[in-house]
Amino acid sequence: MTTPQGTSRATFAVGDEFSAKRIVDLLTESFEEGQAAIAAFESPEGRWDVTVHFADPPDEASIRELVSLASDDTVAASIVFDSIEAKDWVKESLKGLVPVRAGRFIVHGQHDRDKVRPNQLGIEIEAALAFGTGHHGTTRGCLIYLDYVLRAKAPKRMLDLGTGTGVLAIAAAKATKRRVLATDIDPMSVKVARENMRLNGVGNLVDTVCATGFSSPAFGDRAAFDLILANILANPLRAMSTDMSRHLTRNGMVILSGLLPHQAMSVIAAYRARGLVLRKHQIVEGWSSLLMQRAG
Repeated sequence: MTTPQGTSRATFAVGDEFSAKRIVDLLTESFEEGQAAIAAFESPEGRWDVTVHFADPPDEASIRELVSLASDDTVAASIVFDSIEAKDWVKESLKGLVPVRAGRFIVHGQHDRDKVRPNQLGIEIEAALAFGTGHHGTTRGCLIYLDYVLRAKAPKRMLDLGTGTGVLAIAAAKATKRRVLATDIDPMSVKVARENMRLNGVGNLVDTVCATGFSSPAFGDRAAFDLILANILANPLRAMSTDMSRHLTRNGMVILSGLLPHQAMSVIAAYRARGLVLRKHQIVEGWSSLLMQRAG
């Protein structure tokens, strides 16, 4: 009788999304394709749970060293290594990625394709981490406002600033069948976003480029945007308010998120000073999302 071979696993938790993303990025860069499946999900308590499934038993000391470099010694020391029954651990890592609904949109993994109804627009994300997959209040808030805007009018020129996994750009392209520019400061995010664009059949509609703010040559020959989506953080949103308003058409709209409720008023004030008017403000899962419009 042959004993089923198990697979090795490492589990640990970190306190915030930024640290989790740094750890996942470093681990991803450290393994060849197929050697490890890395998943990070936000827990109801607000922490980020990280799970790594290995194709072969890992060098535990090296893993702790990598996590320490990306975070600290305390997190590295908390890693638990064990062995579990052999199975499709990539699929297993994504089981926690339950479908998320926001207006007409539903964000899902491959394992939930059959849950997309005929009247919904499915956005399939197979990145093995939950950053920007709709499983965060900021992304869901943006999708809700995007659905609201598109029910009134389909913008001709759209920008997804800080695209991450590309969810917002995919949603805009799928719903309007029009071109979208998607940018991100992180080359790894740009790579993941491009793969997700192709997966969702909008690779021909979305131009995905690595750029910091509005400094990229990609903006040089483009007209102003009718809609800008920016799911980043409060400080860069405030800092880019002037550039954001300059790249908006008259009556153009911005959907802003990535800010906590107590930060919303300072962001609103920065954009009001540039001639924008607040149209809507909502709080989803403890995060504020804003819909603002440039005066005509």
